[in-house]
Amino acid sequence: MATKKIPMRMCVGCRQMKPKKELVRVVRNNEGVISIDLKGKAPGRGAYVCRDGECLQRAKKTKALERAFEHKIEPVIYDTLARELNGG
Repeated sequence: MATKKIPMRMCVGCRQMKPKKELVRVVRNNEGVISIDLKGKAPGRGAYVCRDGECLQRAKKTKALERAFEHKIEPVIYDTLARELNGG
């Protein structure tokens, strides 16, 4: 029986390749709204981050999400993303 291919994505915080299901997708839609895409199907430009708050902080410090989206990200958005990653 053939083994199923596991899609891999790179975390923008720690820069490690991990299975897609272990990461959270952050998406910027056509209107420029940035949010967390839990299902991984939302339209727009996506970037992946570990489910760890440290990776999000590292991505904020290095401006990795800003580079991925080619868009300035306000500190309020990072706070919202951190709250959503921590479960609410």
